[in-house]
Amino acid sequence: MSVSDVQLDLMPVPPKGGRDDQFPVPQPLETHGPARIIAMCNQKGGVGKTTTTINLAASLAEYGRKVLIIDFDPQGAASAGLGVNTQELDLTIYNLLLSSKVDVHDAIVETQVPNLHIIPANIDLSAAEVQLVNEVAREQALTRVLRPILDDYDVIFVDCQPSLGLLTVNALTAAHGVMIPLEAEYFALRGVALLVDTIDMVADRLNPRLKIDGILATMVDTRTLHSREVLERLYQAFGEKVYDTQIRRTVKFPDASVATEPITTYAPTHAGAEAYRRLAREVIARGDAA
Repeated sequence: MSVSDVQLDLMPVPPKGGRDDQFPVPQPLETHGPARIIAMCNQKGGVGKTTTTINLAASLAEYGRKVLIIDFDPQGAASAGLGVNTQELDLTIYNLLLSSKVDVHDAIVETQVPNLHIIPANIDLSAAEVQLVNEVAREQALTRVLRPILDDYDVIFVDCQPSLGLLTVNALTAAHGVMIPLEAEYFALRGVALLVDTIDMVADRLNPRLKIDGILATMVDTRTLHSREVLERLYQAFGEKVYDTQIRRTVKFPDASVATEPITTYAPTHAGAEAYRRLAREVIARGDAA
């Protein structure tokens, strides 16, 4: 996991004047499932995508949601961030994609966080894109993998690799919604247009239910004019799609990453942990993880 992907913190007070208690603590669920599948997607690396996946998932699990992370990046960052040694595993998401005879339940790994599980990935996944090219319904391989476990979880996060290749198309085809972590930097803002075009294409041709759940501003430093201008353009372009919660830089997340656990368990009273809980409440309040 790169340092740029973990040196983040969340700003608990949104710039649009919202209150920290704006999103109420959710009620526990009496039953679980069917899962809402959320693709965590951005073709640019180092924007806090994996950090957000891990900590948002852990926060939702803390609120009683049953959550599964699909590590869909050959670098295996989400797996490593939750303490999974992928080199010692017999089954990863790669095996599930390439063979319908493998039971998905056998590949699920429990984490140290109650209610949070992961299907890990390692470098083998990098070969999947080439091998899937000649498969029938190649864009729907992940959809097939997830079908037997949809009723077991409330939320499934797919942590995509930083590209717009066949694996990402698989994630978008399987997903109900897309969350886009977006660095508060001008070129990152320009690049998101290509991602939105890909999402529109998948929605038009493969997955009519797909929509953008929200855009999460990351790497925010409101002390700089550049960051504030990018945020203003982001709000102008996407309006209510932009989450009130923002992400800013800190040195606390690398410590949690080294400890291979979410910030919510590594430093549960830290401002970053509290802010990720706020983001979880915001996601639930929007109805994307009810």
